[in-house]
Amino acid sequence: MIVKSMQHQREIRTQVMSTRLAAKSAAIVLLTALALTACGKKDDQALQGAMPAMPVTVIELKATSVPISAESVAQTEGAKEVEIRPRVGGILLKKLFNEGEPIKAGQAMFQIDPVPFQIALADAKAQFSQQKARAEQAQREAKRLQGLIASQSISQREADNANSDFALASAGLLQYEASVLNAELNLSYTTVISPISGIAGRFEFSEGALVNANTSLLTKVSQISPIWVRFSLSDSEAAQLGARLTQANVKEVALILAGGEEYAHKGKLNFAASTIDPQLGTQQLRATFENADKRLLPGQFVRIRVTTGHRDGVFVVPQTSVLTNDQGKFVFVVNEKNEATIRPVVVGNWIGQDWVVLSGLKAGEKVAIDNIIKLRPGAVVSPHAKGQVPAVASKSAKQPI
Repeated sequence: MIVKSMQHQREIRTQVMSTRLAAKSAAIVLLTALALTACGKKDDQALQGAMPAMPVTVIELKATSVPISAESVAQTEGAKEVEIRPRVGGILLKKLFNEGEPIKAGQAMFQIDPVPFQIALADAKAQFSQQKARAEQAQREAKRLQGLIASQSISQREADNANSDFALASAGLLQYEASVLNAELNLSYTTVISPISGIAGRFEFSEGALVNANTSLLTKVSQISPIWVRFSLSDSEAAQLGARLTQANVKEVALILAGGEEYAHKGKLNFAASTIDPQLGTQQLRATFENADKRLLPGQFVRIRVTTGHRDGVFVVPQTSVLTNDQGKFVFVVNEKNEATIRPVVVGNWIGQDWVVLSGLKAGEKVAIDNIIKLRPGAVVSPHAKGQVPAVASKSAKQPI
């Protein structure tokens, strides 16, 4: 009996200890679950605090009027470009100008050895004097014989021969006179002058060289005030302007320099081809610009903007805000709920750094112009006007670190 009572007591103690261990395990599990729940809430709160609405700059759309224009690459050229070649051959004695300097019309540029031409002129004058003496002698003889016909001292044939000799002598005199004029002209050609005012080019020879008449290129002179600009427009570019360009329908021609600066003077269209180049599919055009300060030089590559009118009721947005997908071009519009939505648009040409939007937008809508790559359709954003501090950024800046 005593042994059974002791076993029973041991069983009771074992059950009590098991109950106590189970209670402790349950308490530990409960505490762990509560701790994990608390940590999860803290993590969620941290994540919510770390991902605020994305700040984006927006512009509110207003309908405006823009020019109907098109741009094209162009190249400048002298309004007049003359190749200076000698009209007589000989030894080039001296260069009388500075390369790259302004030249006036009629200014002497080169001196060719004049001595051979001076000798040729003296010889022509001598022959002219001899022939003049013969003509005078023939004239006197014809007059003398004409007086003898009345007295029938000579025959009519002798008188006629005398008159013929005088006529031949007079014709020879004209021939030698022409030779004198030709010799004088050749002598004058030994001083090579510029036919136009402009800028002198590079000297192609050296002093002392032998040059040939009409073939040796000595230098070039380019008239650059005014200056011409050659360019062309394709069929599609002409379609943007409304029609084929003529001097009548072009309202303005502007020149844009290589650095993006617009030239101070406006130009005028002075040539428009009446046909389309079949090989390039373009219309050849040319404009003239004032260039009194010699800022433009022949051969420069520039851009030309041709304006034919104005288009009303369109919108202008920065180029960076216009994206492209499989369906065409689109922008992100921020709605009343501050959500970014995709809006397909039809664009025209560029104006500076902006796109002209022809359709797809309405006045008063807000278009996102930065953080475009990070935006997704339906994303909540924090819009702010251009130049203002984003609301999220200003709020976080006040919080202590």
